[in-house]
Amino acid sequence: MTVSPPLGGGPRACPGGLTRAFAFLGKRWNGMLLGTLANGPAGFAELTRALPGISESVLSDRLGELARVGLVSRTVREGPPLGVSYQLTDRGAALLPALTALARWADENLPAESSGGC
Repeated sequence: MTVSPPLGGGPRACPGGLTRAFAFLGKRWNGMLLGTLANGPAGFAELTRALPGISESVLSDRLGELARVGLVSRTVREGPPLGVSYQLTDRGAALLPALTALARWADENLPAESSGGC
């Protein structure tokens, strides 16, 4: 049985967009942060609790990276107490159907790990 490449480009070519998407989303924590923020805005401490194993410095770096590319926005709430929350932008929310499809595929095709999830 022969299967056509779904993304076009011949059997030995990987589309540039797919390469860029996985280079970015495949970076540890980026995809999981986006998935966690799918449930609505969250503060830094809440995100730290939601993603066991992420250090505060890595979380700060990843949130900054996601904000720089326009997938997440950062809002400072005037105090007291002063607070910061993060939420998906429209561009970030546009990724949710793809992330949901990837999660569904993983649930159906990859062995479960005990590492938890978002």
